[in-house]
Amino acid sequence: MDLLTDWATDWILLVVGIAVLGVAVTVGLLSGARRRRPPAGPGTGVGTGTLAPEREAPPAPGLPPTDEVEAPVAGDVAAPEAPAAPTLERPEGTATRLQRLRQRLARSQGGLGQGLLALLSRDRLDEDTWEDIEDTLLTADVGVAPTQELVGRLRTRLRVEGGDTDARQVLREELVALVDPEMDRRLQVTGTDGRPGVVLVVGVNGAGKTTTVGKIGRILVAEDHRAVMGAADTFRAAAVEQLATWGERVGVDVVRGPEGSDPASVAFEAVKHGLEAGVDTVLVDTAGRLQNKQGLMDELGKVKRVVEKLAPVTEVLLVLDATTGQNGMVQARVFREAVDVTGIVLTKLDGSAKGGIVVAVQRELGVPVKLVGLGEGPDDLAPFDAEAFVDALLG
Repeated sequence: MDLLTDWATDWILLVVGIAVLGVAVTVGLLSGARRRRPPAGPGTGVGTGTLAPEREAPPAPGLPPTDEVEAPVAGDVAAPEAPAAPTLERPEGTATRLQRLRQRLARSQGGLGQGLLALLSRDRLDEDTWEDIEDTLLTADVGVAPTQELVGRLRTRLRVEGGDTDARQVLREELVALVDPEMDRRLQVTGTDGRPGVVLVVGVNGAGKTTTVGKIGRILVAEDHRAVMGAADTFRAAAVEQLATWGERVGVDVVRGPEGSDPASVAFEAVKHGLEAGVDTVLVDTAGRLQNKQGLMDELGKVKRVVEKLAPVTEVLLVLDATTGQNGMVQARVFREAVDVTGIVLTKLDGSAKGGIVVAVQRELGVPVKLVGLGEGPDDLAPFDAEAFVDALLG
């Protein structure tokens, strides 16, 4: 019994020992495997090593390997189109423009001449008729002194030359003399000694000043002059943009400054640019000064003085709205005091304009009307011609 018990005990010890040995071997193998495992790389949250490159999957049957795929051919992608160059407008020739404007002026201004002719054609020219003639002239904004002068000359000629006198011819001759065809109406747009001519354009807002600058630039381009425009009406943002649009239309550089900047500074830079570019003419659009603001009027004088440090001002054009009548005369007087006006541009001479303002403003300032505008069209500006104007008045 004791022998059997000893044998069972030995057997149990042997089994336990084998089990313990097996566990130890298993733990050792697991520890070795863990030590041989590569460390984790970035993105795993463990370690700082670099992941081994992944094996690429074999390409699908019938497809080339990834690095052998053809790159797109350049011609397969449409290249962006270059922006189209702006189409420059070419204005009408001088002869065509003058003919068309004379026709328009005749249609719009025939009332004055036809009214005078009807009165002068009466069988008997009594005092009441001459008073009606005076009233007609005054209503047409001719002015008091020119009206009295014209009526006096008409009365004398018709009395001396008798009843067979052609009243229309007499009226035409006296009106032409009143408008004064001897005045020099040439525009001095070029300078001397290699410097450009500088044209200052002045006038109140609403008279058509900025539009006139653009139209003059258009005429200069048509006559093969090189020009630059200066947007010195800096207190009215719309004026700067409007002039820039004109520059794009006719192919003329526009020098501009920030809104509200010093007009004299912009004018100076425009002339400087004109000198460097070797242009023939610099057109400067000045601010639309209110005639009752003496400080602002003085600034026009400043613009002229600053510009003349670089090149002499060859023209100072005053733009007047012909429909304002005698109010335009008030403006003319004040501008004459601020700058030496050398010529008048009468705009809006169609429609309700009376036409007689031509005579009045020339007498008041002693300077000629050089240009007339008959509408909003780009070519509705032409040199003033005394005889053509009177013929248009007479219809």
